[in-house]
Amino acid sequence: MQDTELLRKAASIRLVIFDVDGVLTDGGLYLGDDGQEYKTFYSKDGLGMKMLLGTGVDIGIITARTSRVVSLRMENLGIKHLFQGREDKLPAFLELKEKLQLDSSQIAYVGDDVVDLPIMRRVGLSVAVQDAHQEVLRLAHWQTRSPGGRGAAREVCELLMEAQGSLGTAMERYR
Repeated sequence: MQDTELLRKAASIRLVIFDVDGVLTDGGLYLGDDGQEYKTFYSKDGLGMKMLLGTGVDIGIITARTSRVVSLRMENLGIKHLFQGREDKLPAFLELKEKLQLDSSQIAYVGDDVVDLPIMRRVGLSVAVQDAHQEVLRLAHWQTRSPGGRGAAREVCELLMEAQGSLGTAMERYR
């Protein structure tokens, strides 16, 4: 996709939806002897998400797994649209789209594996993380330079802010 076409698509986004495992994390599942699940989140991704929320773009999470740590992390980031335990992610997408009264062209989705394809086919901007499955890479409008859990979400947030003219203002707070 040409840069101008990518920026045009990104400029109209009002909601970005992220998968968790393999997108906001590196995809590893860390299980303790007690059955407790642990995940590692990249702090730079989190800051990018907070900055994006501050510009008025909404964020949603749709994940097949259910984890208390995901709930805690999203609460910490101020993300209100969280759907867990959704192996079939499409109904959650349609519910969120209707709730926010958005057109598909106003929604971006960031995924890494084949379970993400049904939503990626329906959004205005589909993004694959650098280490996504080949089918996801083929379908995506754009691919991040960073792998999942290591800066991919930050790249998406900065792309959207750049396209919408809010990146400079969002960064100014930290300069």
